Amino acid sequence: MKRLVLFAAYFVLMAGAATAQQSERFDQFELHRSVVYTTFLTPEIAAEYGIARGKYKAILTLSVRDVDAGETAGRPMTITGETWDLIRGDPLEFKEIREGPATYYIADFEFIDREWRFFEFDFLPEGSDKSYHYKFKTQLWKQMDD
Repeated sequence: MKRLVLFAAYFVLMAGAATAQQSERFDQFELHRSVVYTTFLTPEIAAEYGIARGKYKAILTLSVRDVDAGETAGRPMTITGETWDLIRGDPLEFKEIREGPATYYIADFEFIDREWRFFEFDFLPEGSDKSYHYKFKTQLWKQMDD
């Protein structure tokens, strides 16, 4: 449990260092997303969660909460999606991480230096009878060697 707390805290702190955390409102739900370079993770944390570190690797982090209900922690959701650049695309393979009342999702991916990376996914928050669609893009740069 202590490792999960450290992992979640690390993502919160590092999210601003990669690309700013963004949020979008869907009815009463608020989706939070960020993209984090894997080189920001310690080798121990990356190994524990099966994340390959590298200068062309990053992680998409997602969480959703019910704002109208006053939730401050992410809730479970069903999610499927894909990512692509100008050359190729791949499905996103999300890992669910539960920490106490909070649930969030991570998906690692590779990128090409200075290319735009596109993301598109559908998600169904637990307790909702409606599925939502979201799409965004971000530009990523090769990270320096450790």
